[in-house]
Amino acid sequence: MSASIQIPRAPSTRALSIAIIGPDEQLRAMLATEIARCQSGSTKEFSSYPAGLYQVQDILEQNYDAIFIDLQSEPDIALEVVESIFAHSSATVVVYASSSERELLMRCMQLGVREFVTVPCASSDIAEMLGRVSVKNPASSLTKAPAKLFVFLGAKGGSGVTTVACNFAVALAHSFRQNTLLIDLDLPLGDAALNLGIDTEYSTVDALEDSSRLDSNFLSSLLVRHSSSLHVLVAPGKFPCIETAPETIDKLLAVARQTFTNVVVDAGARLDPSGTALLNKASIVYLVTQGSVPELRNSSRMISELFPAGGPRLEIVLNRSQLGAHEIDEEQVAKVLSRRVQWAIPNDYAVVRQMQTTATPLVLRNSPISQAIREMASSACGLPIVPVKKNPFSFLR
Repeated sequence: MSASIQIPRAPSTRALSIAIIGPDEQLRAMLATEIARCQSGSTKEFSSYPAGLYQVQDILEQNYDAIFIDLQSEPDIALEVVESIFAHSSATVVVYASSSERELLMRCMQLGVREFVTVPCASSDIAEMLGRVSVKNPASSLTKAPAKLFVFLGAKGGSGVTTVACNFAVALAHSFRQNTLLIDLDLPLGDAALNLGIDTEYSTVDALEDSSRLDSNFLSSLLVRHSSSLHVLVAPGKFPCIETAPETIDKLLAVARQTFTNVVVDAGARLDPSGTALLNKASIVYLVTQGSVPELRNSSRMISELFPAGGPRLEIVLNRSQLGAHEIDEEQVAKVLSRRVQWAIPNDYAVVRQMQTTATPLVLRNSPISQAIREMASSACGLPIVPVKKNPFSFLR
């Protein structure tokens, strides 16, 4: 009578979620087979290395317990992926190859890798390694989900993008106590710093010019914290001599979204968002316009070009809305844009002028404008609306 073969299982009380990344199909298949023998969790195979930080983030968003990376096929690319994963998550990284090269292993260890698998491998070795992963990471979710990204675009200069974006961000940080970053990408001369009364040495340009150094620590060194608890990366106070490459903007956004709960971007009316991740990674894109013919014409063009059916979530913000005025009303705007107006910000020149003079955000005082913007922030995050106090000049608590 033949003895039964015992297949080792990982000493774990839960099934692990695993990703295998590698272009060598044979190595990948052998590893996946051994993993399947040792545990009942799901295994997802990727036939190529992720191209760029956003593809790495797409993988990290799946919250894998362990990520196996082919070190053999393209070592330099593999090491870049390993470094990127360690920089933006706490997931366990396992490198695998058909042979071990001391120099490569040393480089992996310097990056933080503590698990190495030689393929083909024994099931018992895989089982022990998965057991260590389970003990190290008892929770099923190892990575922090990237922040929500809220992008504010203007149909035309002077539409009020910065005013709305700044106060929206302050509402998230102050009224709703959320860890929020405002990035002023209205280059070359954005006005977020002026609106918030901020004076700082560093700006968005410092992050974009030195993108090779850009990580959470470097980004934090460039930020200034507003009294509302909002963190801000301001636009430069002088005309910068820099070309804004889409990949550098993408890296800035990726690092920011791994550090904060919310990232609010003031893109103004001059930045071309096509070719960047501003739109396809945005939780919501707010198109800020006013009820004048030139702005509505520009808005219609932007919607046709940048927001096809099935594109990013777009919400129309009609700024300086005046009920009963001679300008185009919300229903007419909806007909022109073929999109309904989600948010109407009342017109109150005196209140906005006071904000600009005193550098006190509108949402820190009660007014119809501040209530509308707080409702926007509340809706964006699924949070309750902060009630308005009767005294129109009282600070919110």
